[in-house]
Amino acid sequence: MQLGMIGLGRMGANIVRRLLRDGHSAVVFDQNPEAVAALVAEGATGAASLEELVETLSAPRTAWVMLPAGAITEATVAKLGGLMQSDDVIIDGGNSFYKDDIRRAGALTPKGIHYVDVGTSGGVWGLERGYCMMIGGDAPAVARLDPIFKTLAPGPGTIPKTPGREGRDPRAEQGYIHAGPSGAGHFVKMVHNGIEYGLMQAYAEGFDILKHANAPELPEAQRFDLNIGDIAEVWRRGSVVSSWLLDLTAGALAGDENLTDFSGFVADSGEGRWTLNAAIEESVPANVLSAALYARFRSREDASYADKLLSAMRKGFGGHQEPK
Repeated sequence: MQLGMIGLGRMGANIVRRLLRDGHSAVVFDQNPEAVAALVAEGATGAASLEELVETLSAPRTAWVMLPAGAITEATVAKLGGLMQSDDVIIDGGNSFYKDDIRRAGALTPKGIHYVDVGTSGGVWGLERGYCMMIGGDAPAVARLDPIFKTLAPGPGTIPKTPGREGRDPRAEQGYIHAGPSGAGHFVKMVHNGIEYGLMQAYAEGFDILKHANAPELPEAQRFDLNIGDIAEVWRRGSVVSSWLLDLTAGALAGDENLTDFSGFVADSGEGRWTLNAAIEESVPANVLSAALYARFRSREDASYADKLLSAMRKGFGGHQEPK
């Protein structure tokens, strides 16, 4: 099957590579000509502009936008909407806000253009492992694109079948689902990333407690000089807290248990915030996800104004002095 790919960063380029390996064809465009040239050398067809990409694709066309969420994706989808024709498909595979998907689909539907949002998880490992995909859009367009999604998905692998799933949508066991209409795919991916924040924070806090188990303020009999790397490794094997995130943690600790190459500054992509906004709109408590997002904010400050004010209040009511 033929696909046009706009945006050849790590995920966009590797999506194209995975498709090419399975016999699909791709027309590719990026603002960086070197990124285009690299994929042309691997069998893709290059385009120097969006116009050329659309002209090169065969009808009905499918163009996948893999760009950062926000203005650049907005502008690209709008431009494609002016270039493409009825029954063509525009896919947004980035981390866009689901309400933007709903609005874009509404603008494109009168033109007969299908809009499909694909929440894509897999990161830099997706080329080899495959991509877990949460898809939103109208059923006929999603069904037409199934060969693309089937190739990109990880497949069942060695994960045992879940008992009681007989007769249900088999695509979930392959690593992709049609979540619902436009916006549903990115909504599910948004919550996925919110959960990811919470899982990562739980691991980070737990290992921090282990790391400081030999703190001098503890009674001597309660101090433990623990091998953090070995703990991460043993938890990977048979523990109920095993996961791919723990696999990555164990790899990082095996290389350097003190993590000297990391500053501790933790960014957020915006999806954690969107998840909490959705929780507020639905009146759903999300204590852990909220705390995880705030912890990321805190990681970016050495000493916040709030910390200074707390110190000032402690001195005021109790004469507590800051440690030197």
